[in-house]
Amino acid sequence: MKNTLFLKSYVFISFTYLLIILLGHEDIAWYIKPFLLPFLILGVYFHSDFPSKKFLLTALVFSWIGDIILLFADRDEMYFMAGLIAFLLSHIAYILLFNKQIKPNKTKSIAVFWIGVTAIIVYLGLMMSLLLPSLDGLTVPVFVYALVISTMLLFAFKGFLIWDTPGNRYILIGAIVFVSSDSILAFNKFYQPVVLDSFLIMITYLVAQFLFVWGVFELNKKNSIFNF
Repeated sequence: MKNTLFLKSYVFISFTYLLIILLGHEDIAWYIKPFLLPFLILGVYFHSDFPSKKFLLTALVFSWIGDIILLFADRDEMYFMAGLIAFLLSHIAYILLFNKQIKPNKTKSIAVFWIGVTAIIVYLGLMMSLLLPSLDGLTVPVFVYALVISTMLLFAFKGFLIWDTPGNRYILIGAIVFVSSDSILAFNKFYQPVVLDSFLIMITYLVAQFLFVWGVFELNKKNSIFNF
């Protein structure tokens, strides 16, 4: 299938990109980065239709736009802000996707749900307390972004409690890994440098996007499996 070919290509080019970063050639990786997510986008585009497909494509496209804009973040703070907005819109699309996703007739554990909510609130509070002293004029936009990505994680966790396995697991792990990627980026930019920051940010980001796609495919499959 055409979409499977694009997904395999995404894994291959992502692996190549990460290897180039590890080898210390970030100048080469800079030129490859814009070509990573398009393979995932095309993999979704050529997949058979399902109710939340447009939301998934929207989320991936905004992420791709963010990827390109952030390539220039070291030139001017304006690019960082524009990239932040692009990823903010991407996470909103993921929230809408998770909310629209077909809901099985299952009851979720209220206790487990509130434990998850508490953990997410604690994460948000800890991250903001660490970053706040260094944010200066970016306090409001960074807080809004952190709030939205935490909401995305909450919706993924809520879905995990009611969606079918294994799609629910892929999406929850993807959300956690995505939050980890953004946390490393924020920690590195506003708190203190992180060893292998580019590699850690990108491997978590690329894995997260793939897990989201894989998870959504699994939740919307009919009689076939996601052959990869």
